[in-house]
Amino acid sequence: MTPPQVVEAHGVRLRLFRADDTADVVDGCADPVSQRFVSNLPSPYTELDAHWWIDVGAPAAWTGGGAAYAIADPATDRLLGAVGLNNPVPDRGQAEIGYWVRPAARGRGVATAATRALSDHAFATGTARLELLTEPANGPSQRVALAAGFGYEGSRRSAGTGRAGDRHDLQAWVRLADDPPGPTARLLPDLPGGTLTDQVVTLRRLGPEDAELMYLLHSRPEVVANQAPPVPPTWEAIERRCLLAESGWLTGDIARLLILDAATGAPAGSCGLSFTDAASGEASIGYALLPDWRGRGYATRAVRLLAAWAFGSAGVARLVAGTVPDNGASHRVLERAGFRREGLQLGRLPGLDGRRLDDLTFALLPADRR
Repeated sequence: MTPPQVVEAHGVRLRLFRADDTADVVDGCADPVSQRFVSNLPSPYTELDAHWWIDVGAPAAWTGGGAAYAIADPATDRLLGAVGLNNPVPDRGQAEIGYWVRPAARGRGVATAATRALSDHAFATGTARLELLTEPANGPSQRVALAAGFGYEGSRRSAGTGRAGDRHDLQAWVRLADDPPGPTARLLPDLPGGTLTDQVVTLRRLGPEDAELMYLLHSRPEVVANQAPPVPPTWEAIERRCLLAESGWLTGDIARLLILDAATGAPAGSCGLSFTDAASGEASIGYALLPDWRGRGYATRAVRLLAAWAFGSAGVARLVAGTVPDNGASHRVLERAGFRREGLQLGRLPGLDGRRLDDLTFALLPADRR
């Protein structure tokens, strides 16, 4: 790609790097967030590294058929971050897009605006397909991808390399030249205001800080007995579940929530929703409570809140819940929330030692809510 001196669009200016950007390049690349998610940055990042990038690295990107732009404030021309194209595949009309933003410029839509501006320019000059690769734990970058019109395409197995040489999966977000403008619609939208509440129970998105609580809850024998297969989770599995909770929400895989006592903020349990058949609008829910909060109607309230959001913002047409046939407490929760018993599916779920478990299914339609 031949570098135009300036591209101005979507409220940002893309220009070539200059020597007077050195301090701001260090500010952005030495930052812990950049160091965590951009594995090829030197650590520690110094002025010598910034000089190398400005004098050698960025020009080499252009020579190799990619692009390397400074993101600048249109009013002051001060560097806010960087955005570029790499790994071009001319035969496919394909390239990867990447970015970083200085700490002081985050939260202002800079990365989204720069990604949109460079994407528009790339498509206008012959690129047909752009990929944006994110770390699974990098929720903010995944939000940038969605806001810039990229759709989640799947996991790239072992495509990422850590600083220690270890390999890990990356998520692929893709935008095509003929995709419609604007943000990508999400299967699981954010909660309005960040929470759902009926003033007794509050639901909020699960986060990394909830790992210890989730391990305590989901390791309890009675909780394990009512899942399939009935095997206690490992600490590593629970920790990863909490670490990737936002990613699961953004990719449309699953919405995981914590159930809180609205008056005190104390955690009472967890619940979740995932689409079983997105094309037909069917989703499934599950829930579990800590012992001290059982028998107070908290699970029923949580299910009602989750159902209201599902049938509203999430556009679900039908909710289902699968239960172990002898889990009477869970059956009462669902019936109080308006679910109806729909049928017993013999041997549907994996058990232990090769055995299969029956699944007693409940269903709820919007008109059935109580």
